[in-house]
Amino acid sequence: MMKTLNKCFDVIVVGGGHAGCEAALAAARLGAQTLLLNIQKTSIARMSCNPSIGGIAKSHITCELDALGGEQARNTDYTAIQRRTINTRKGPAVQAHRAQCDKAQYPARMQSIIAQQKNLETLEASATQIWTKNGTLRGVVLSGGEKIAGKTVVLTAGTFMRGRIMIGQTVIHEGRWGEAAVDDISVSLETLGFELGRMKTGTPPRLHKDSIDVSKMQIQPGDEPPPFFSRAAKRESLEIEKSDLSTRINSAQIPCWLTHTNEHTHQIISENLTKSSLYSGLIEGTGVRYCPSIEDKIVKFPQRTSHHVFVEPEGRNNIRIYPNGTSNSLPEEIQVRMIQSIQGLEKAQFIRPGYAIEYDYAPPTQLFHTLETKTVENLYFAGQINGTTGYEEAAGQGFVAGVNAARKILGLDAFVLDRTEAYIGVLIDDLVTKGTDEPYRMFTSRAEHRLTLRQDNVNFRLFHRAKELGIISDADLAETTDAKEQIDKEILRLGKTFHQGASLAQILRRPGESYRTLPCAKLELPPDVIEQVETSVKYEGYITREQGRIASFQTLEKVRIPRHFDYDAIIALRYESREKLKKILPETLGQAARISGVNPADISILSVWLKAKR
Repeated sequence: MMKTLNKCFDVIVVGGGHAGCEAALAAARLGAQTLLLNIQKTSIARMSCNPSIGGIAKSHITCELDALGGEQARNTDYTAIQRRTINTRKGPAVQAHRAQCDKAQYPARMQSIIAQQKNLETLEASATQIWTKNGTLRGVVLSGGEKIAGKTVVLTAGTFMRGRIMIGQTVIHEGRWGEAAVDDISVSLETLGFELGRMKTGTPPRLHKDSIDVSKMQIQPGDEPPPFFSRAAKRESLEIEKSDLSTRINSAQIPCWLTHTNEHTHQIISENLTKSSLYSGLIEGTGVRYCPSIEDKIVKFPQRTSHHVFVEPEGRNNIRIYPNGTSNSLPEEIQVRMIQSIQGLEKAQFIRPGYAIEYDYAPPTQLFHTLETKTVENLYFAGQINGTTGYEEAAGQGFVAGVNAARKILGLDAFVLDRTEAYIGVLIDDLVTKGTDEPYRMFTSRAEHRLTLRQDNVNFRLFHRAKELGIISDADLAETTDAKEQIDKEILRLGKTFHQGASLAQILRRPGESYRTLPCAKLELPPDVIEQVETSVKYEGYITREQGRIASFQTLEKVRIPRHFDYDAIIALRYESREKLKKILPETLGQAARISGVNPADISILSVWLKAKR
């Protein structure tokens, strides 16, 4: 174990959560000698809260990772116990997949992938300090005082930095249930000059499955055929259909169930609000507005007499049930009363109470788009340390940080996805340009170009970026190229083939029409090709207009701003704008235009100065 301490790594990743796993795998797959540090190897990729992946906009990030060479999508597909597509009644831009995973199998498979990855070592250790010398990054310091040399460091600390679990008035210094918090890293970052803040999230209690009466609830089955995130699982599922062979994908789905809180539930909560960590003043950090605790729901929506509670299994052979929608920080005895007031949960037995957790984060305006910090060169932040919430948001950041850390050491250009290319680009641009004062969660509404950033076209829109990175295999790239040729050829045919005085493309655009009902439809085409043809033809006008807006956006994005540009020299700029620009240090004129408080007149002035400098 100690032999690794005498080695200088290209990339050291601190923390084995969803950000850390993607960062370590991406760096190693690019050829960088990588070390993944985690307190326990068995807790790598642990799903601390709900064992689910996907949902509105989140699934877009997971699919983008798959298109670029990440692991989350495959890991989800091969460990899922239920798969669904949501928003099916709406347009393709907002449709998304969601999978309930097996809580034990998900980390087990990811740990196996990491153990087999070339160029990647793991070490059970706790990092307590970012090691610098004369302002230059040297590596990390471990809890025992040992130093590990690293050319770059990716810090993915999750909720462990000064983590505090709160149940009622009880405070436990842990980063998550049963795992000690790490305070020294926070002290180290503050010493280096980083600004830190506090955020809060929470989780529901866990219930014993044998104490649940599902006969009183509404069943929520998975979709058939099941949707998949990854190209590997999609390919395998098609091969199974053709050959009728057994598969590594366990397609047997487990249902979830739906019940509701009621007026009695709300009364129990209301009468005990002062005992809640959240409403007693014990919690300082800002919580997740879009995923509120049950106390928050009762206070902020007093007119509602009930709220959804999704009763979700945590695995095929797991006794634990996750009552989604009951996250809280009430004392355990109050939690029991609250849960047992809900239909179907009258005899529910607790395995573990719900709790709130508060932790340090670093405002992400301290980062460049590569997720490298502005304060310490070669140090990168990814995941909840940047003020985000969610496995998917963390994984997307981890991948970008790991890629950029590796590419910097390998002497390659930075890898940055912009807002027009990917939801990952929207996520990172929002964070580094606008910052966040609450846990950031991705939504389709955050993406201006969501019609072109669909989940279904991810392999096509990110084809050139995936090819640039070189993680995706040549065979997968060739498969995408072949599919694109089929799509273009079929769209051309539909425009030139006429039936009863109208082209097939015109017929397909009619309300209620689908490709499969077209005269002369080529039903032998692969399902993904048919899907792309139908979407491209039906939404052609909208997509064309959006591509025009993207072209305008990219005009500003092409104007680079030197990193050490002297904003104080531009007297015509308003004082507020100069201060904002000096803080954010925008990398392009487009990013400068998105900074809150910088107006169009400021951008015009800045544009003139940049042209003069060039």
